[in-house]
Amino acid sequence: MTETTFDQPFPLGEPNDAFAQYFIGRSYLAPLTGGSTPVSNVTFEPGCRNNWHIHHGEDGAGDQILLCTAGSGWYQADGEEPVRMTPGTSVRIPAGTKHWHGATSDAWFSHLAFITPGESVRNEWLEPVTDEVYAQLPTTNGETA
Repeated sequence: MTETTFDQPFPLGEPNDAFAQYFIGRSYLAPLTGGSTPVSNVTFEPGCRNNWHIHHGEDGAGDQILLCTAGSGWYQADGEEPVRMTPGTSVRIPAGTKHWHGATSDAWFSHLAFITPGESVRNEWLEPVTDEVYAQLPTTNGETA
């Protein structure tokens, strides 16, 4: 693995510069489908995570589904324990749920991201996941960073 290659079943994509202000570390975005239900492969370098955020929608819209395809990462909903994501792990995040996701501190991480389409779907970006909180999470071998 080099600085910009990572063994995964989908393209790495381009640096996610349009959303870089909402991430700590570098991420990459590879849109896989368009249309009414876009699907993207999102890849995080080790230690990269996005800010806390909320997906909004009405009448069943705005749920997010994450499917881990490679590497090791985290998903956490506000007030809940973090969930380790490894290939094959999936989570459904109901609209209105404050959450974040990203790589473990020592591994790359990729997931497919889907948002259920519909009325008033939008993201609300919030505060970063602090280094102090993130450092308490285990690495891929179970140690803390």
